Amino acid sequence: MLDRTQVLIVVLAVASAGAGLALSVAMRPTPVAVSPHAAAPPTPTLGVGDLRDDITLPDRDGAPRRLSEWDGRLVLLNFWASWCGPCREEMPLLDRVRATHAGKGLEVIGIAAEDAEPALAFLAQHPVDYPILVDAPNRGTTDVSLRFGNVRSVLPYNVLIGRDGRIVATKIGNFDEAGLERWLAPHL
Repeated sequence: MLDRTQVLIVVLAVASAGAGLALSVAMRPTPVAVSPHAAAPPTPTLGVGDLRDDITLPDRDGAPRRLSEWDGRLVLLNFWASWCGPCREEMPLLDRVRATHAGKGLEVIGIAAEDAEPALAFLAQHPVDYPILVDAPNRGTTDVSLRFGNVRSVLPYNVLIGRDGRIVATKIGNFDEAGLERWLAPHL
């Protein structure tokens, strides 16, 4: 048989559970119909095997550049930002690997995921020889790294595009030299 303390505990537990249920029902938001024009549908992301988009972004000089300019080459898109330590660490490696494999058709394209000013200031102090495009957050269009599969919004983010324009691999985080060579080898 239950003593008085045990009964009190059971009654309090049941009362607490009931109060919690009542609060959750009372605080549930009322669904609101959204006009189909009020919010744009989410942009689908591309993945391995998908044909890359022919995006257009400004280069270091502000001139528009299209990814299709590099059709027929193996293209490593490297999404980076000047404030990203691992990105800065990886850039000299990407520059060396590009120079080593340029004869095999490799092109590295850096895409700065920030405004042009800080990216260009960083590059003035730490130059690289590969093309740099700028995906400024205030452009008013979808984040290009998200479109290319960076759903976690992590930098650096790398996308390898085959000579046929299809995405062959993606990688979150920076490379070491051996890892980058292994990643590229099957496609060179």
